[in-house]
Amino acid sequence: MRSVVKYSAPVVAAAMLLSACGSRGGDGEGAGASGGEGGNTKTVKIGVIAPLSGDLAPLGLGIKNSVDLAVKKANQSNLVPGVKFEVVAKDDEGKTDPAKNAATQLAADPDVIGVVGTLNSSTGQVASPVLNTAKIVMVSPANTNPTLTRGADPANPKRMYPYYFRTATTDAVQGPFAARYLYNKAGKKTVATIHDKKTYGQGLASAFATEFKKLGGKVVAQETINPDDANYQAAVSKVKGANPAAVYYGGEFPQAGPLSQQMKAAGLNVPLMGGDGIYSADFIKLAGKSGEGDLATSVGAPTESLDSAKTFVSDYNAQKYPEPYEAYGAYSYDAANSIINGLKSVWKSDSTVANARTQMPGAVGKVNFDGVTGKVAFDSYGDTTTRILTVYQVKGGKWTAVNTEEFK
Repeated sequence: MRSVVKYSAPVVAAAMLLSACGSRGGDGEGAGASGGEGGNTKTVKIGVIAPLSGDLAPLGLGIKNSVDLAVKKANQSNLVPGVKFEVVAKDDEGKTDPAKNAATQLAADPDVIGVVGTLNSSTGQVASPVLNTAKIVMVSPANTNPTLTRGADPANPKRMYPYYFRTATTDAVQGPFAARYLYNKAGKKTVATIHDKKTYGQGLASAFATEFKKLGGKVVAQETINPDDANYQAAVSKVKGANPAAVYYGGEFPQAGPLSQQMKAAGLNVPLMGGDGIYSADFIKLAGKSGEGDLATSVGAPTESLDSAKTFVSDYNAQKYPEPYEAYGAYSYDAANSIINGLKSVWKSDSTVANARTQMPGAVGKVNFDGVTGKVAFDSYGDTTTRILTVYQVKGGKWTAVNTEEFK
């Protein structure tokens, strides 16, 4: 069994309820631009593909705003001389067809040097081959399915898309991390799993269950729900009959909140645990009082516990974005800066976006800087080298960090 090394971080409240007033920098082209284009300055665009509408919009808007902030800071400091960055944000609604269309639109724009996105692993699976073919780097702050970087065979990993990177840890880390917490620290020896049948949820639940059983725990029920339904009583009834000490849910907050509520209403008074897809203030709103004591994992240490994140939090507040940066804001900021720093290393006075694109996989693959989330670097598959995660629990109606460790 692999060991877990303690990571020193204070237990702090999650930054999910951050709010501000004002107008954001737009949902389409031009967000993040500042000043006029003059002399030999070249406009270079960074795309964003994320759900900007629909149930998952709170997470997607946090991604877009955080990229917008990174671009504004780069422009203000003239980080890449001769380049003015702009953000082009595309709404994928958290669905595969719009995500593929968004990637196709960005691939057709000759000024796009890189893309931050997507949120969902399923949308990442359709967007990444399009952008890879167009020789545009894609850095996801949220995709967690291991196959995106290592292929379908874990025993024989093969990098699928050399233009694809991610700042988020994978299900192969997050699922087992949750299993170890529930079994070793929370003392839960029996669990039931429920997932939404989507790429992210199914992969996460599977990774969790495999590790939980390795530890000696028993998975007493495995159920699924239809994410388009509102009533999950069929699954809840079956799970309740198995008498688990906890329920692990693979999916996202729009379904997890009501699921928690329906579990407790049916008398299944055990904690619901999920991954970073439920780590949102909106989960608490949807679950209501039923969410008290529920758990979620998210990549990295709590943003506000890191010295490297203090400037990000302050700058984000100063911009008065109407939406919080949510679970993936810090990772989106670092993803954007991976693209920006990669371009900085290859851009010359006579460079064009077209010739810079071909140099970007090598450049982004070599980045190594202190970001909002800690050290930002990638392995040979394009995965983040960071393996620090945090367990959060709903306490007093807020997400509170209860355990931060490095996964070994």
